[in-house]
Amino acid sequence: MTFETTDKIASEDLIEWTLARRWIALGAVFGLLGVVAGAAGTHLLESRLDADSLDTLETAIRFQMYHALALLVVGALAGTWGHRMLNLTGWLFTAGVVLFSGSLYLLSFTDVGAFGAVTPFGGLALILGWASLLIAALNR
Repeated sequence: MTFETTDKIASEDLIEWTLARRWIALGAVFGLLGVVAGAAGTHLLESRLDADSLDTLETAIRFQMYHALALLVVGALAGTWGHRMLNLTGWLFTAGVVLFSGSLYLLSFTDVGAFGAVTPFGGLALILGWASLLIAALNR
């Protein structure tokens, strides 16, 4: 093994761990915001929102929290597997949370039905994220 080969391997490891930290940090941010949204929904918004809007808010928070945890897993796996598919998984989960949960947050706070039209695209991104995680696991 030459120094050049060793440097290339070290560089690839650094990139993998940088990606891993990105997904772990983003999962932590989504988790933090999900807890804050849940606390706000329980303590501040319960008296201001109708039952349907509270149900919508709960669904947004639940899916955000599930995928915050999923991003933590993606980050942990990216640091060890280093699979390019995991990077795609992370981006799909991120887009899914923003589109799915984000549109549901907006829908619950505004009652503007047009925001609900975005939700299926977020759901599709989440589904594709899980599919890409499955492909990464099978190709491992």
